[in-house]
Amino acid sequence: MARALFVVAKNGFRDEELFHPREELEKAGVKTAVASSAKGPCSGKLGGSVEAETSLGEVDPAGFDAIVFVGGPGAAQFFNDRNALSLAKRFRDAGKVVAAICIAPGILANAGILRGVRATCFPDTEGKENLKDRGAKCSDEPVVVDGKIITANGPGAAREFGKKIAQALG
Repeated sequence: MARALFVVAKNGFRDEELFHPREELEKAGVKTAVASSAKGPCSGKLGGSVEAETSLGEVDPAGFDAIVFVGGPGAAQFFNDRNALSLAKRFRDAGKVVAAICIAPGILANAGILRGVRATCFPDTEGKENLKDRGAKCSDEPVVVDGKIITANGPGAAREFGKKIAQALG
């Protein structure tokens, strides 16, 4: 059974960007887990909550087939977080699915794994400029799949994002 790890901020993750893709993955038979900067409760921007079973520093990529960075205002805490950037690279280098939605593709860009890759992000100028500055080929599509890297532009694309991750996991 495939396993996917969702990475959420302790405070301010975007609820539907976690819950909708997670639901799609679980419908497809994918086992999911949640990580954050520390174990324990995490709260969404819209009032949802989830328990982080592990901290980013404790994650072993060998235990998962995909990593999914969830957006929302809190995701900015991971833009320069060494554990988040390292995990993005380690999952990519191991040939696993690496996914991010909303502002979270900025994490992938800062990790250096979007160079030459088609990607999308939340449609603000700052986010797109960050992706372009780091060599991404920016798209306005809601969900973009480029090999095993999957990006989406926000809450409205969350279900489709989840379906594309499930497809990539086979």
